[in-house]
Parts: sequence; C-alpha cells; structure tokens
Amino acid sequence: MATYEKKYVWSILLRLFHWTFALSIFTLVVTGLYIHWPWTNTWLESSHQFTMAIMRWIHFIAGMLFTCAVLARLYLWFFGNKYERVWDFLPINGRNIKNLLSTLLYYAYLTDHHEERLGHNALAGTAYFFTLILAVIQFITGLYLLYPENNFFVSLGSAMFGTQQEARFIHYILNWYFAWFALVHIYIVIWNDIKNPEGLISSIFDGYKFHKKES
Repeated sequence: MATYEKKYVWSILLRLFHWTFALSIFTLVVTGLYIHWPWTNTWLESSHQFTMAIMRWIHFIAGMLFTCAVLARLYLWFFGNKYERVWDFLPINGRNIKNLLSTLLYYAYLTDHHEERLGHNALAGTAYFFTLILAVIQFITGLYLLYPENNFFVSLGSAMFGTQQEARFIHYILNWYFAWFALVHIYIVIWNDIKNPEGLISSIFDGYKFHKKES
C-alpha cells in the first residue's frame, strides 16, 4: 500500500487569489449578462427599483476585486514559492513538455500513467497562464469602458482595441470564455480528486497536498 506525506504547496496569497478570482468571475458573469440583456427591465425598471444601476455597481466592485486578484497572481508568477512560479509549469523545457503530453493522454483516457506533481501539471499550468493573459485583457477593456473620460485608459484602450464598441465586444466574448472556463475547471478538479489521492480540492483551502513517498 502506498504511503503519502503531507506537503505545503499553496501560499495564503495564492489561495486568496483563487477564491477572489473564482467568486468575482461568478459575480461578473451574472451581472455582465444582465447588463448586456436586462431580463427584468420591463417589470422592475419603471418601479422604485433601479436594477440596472445596482447590477452595474456590483459589476464594478467585482471587477476591481478581479483586477486585484489577477495582479496578485502575476506577482506570484515571479515571486511566489517554487510551485507557484510560472517556469515550474509552462512547457518551456523537456520535463514540462513531457508532462504536458502525458497529461493530455491521461485526460483523454489513452493511458493510465500519471506523473504526480505537487504544483500544477503542465497542461493545467498552461491553461491558467493563457487564462490570466485573457484576464488582463478583460480588466483593461473593462477600465476602458468604465472610464471613457480618462486619458490614460482611453489612449491605452484605443491603441489595443480600437473603439469602445470594439472593446465592448471583446469584453462580452471574454465574459463567455470565463463562464466556460469556470465550468470546465470545476469538472476537471472534481475528476482529479476522485481519481488521485493528492487532496487537490482540500489544498485550495489549507495549502497542503499529499505526495507519494519514494520507496
């Protein structure tokens, strides 16, 4: 029978990032879809309620938390512990490329081999890397739309995305990306926790994972 040892992997800052990012995504997707298509408009807006203003206010607050979370994760890419740094999981060396390919085969049920890692596997890490890049684009488009009178955001936004309407379209498309990312992420995390005894879900609460001892 395999013996496992407990290892501290995720710092408090990474765990705060995760839950702030997760909760803000949920809030932003719901309020963002309402702002795009206010489904209660016909029966609430003419009453004493001002639902659109409330939804926009919640969206802005969640957007600021989302931005802070993204900046915290960017910091951890370079200054976090060894499991949190970007070069630990990106496929930029032979070890990580091999792990990326083997993980793809494992997730596709084409092999039973699974390289245990305390940090992110290369596939998950690469997905998170590109998701964070898209998150940066998302909060820049959001700030461009929120502050049309600010010279800095207008100059940056127009240089990167063109008009505000073009930025709004990108913002809307990325809103759907983050909705689907969250659903796929939850599915894969639960799938991994069932198949592997490393404590993946519990680790995002207490920071500890379980690693098989070398015999």
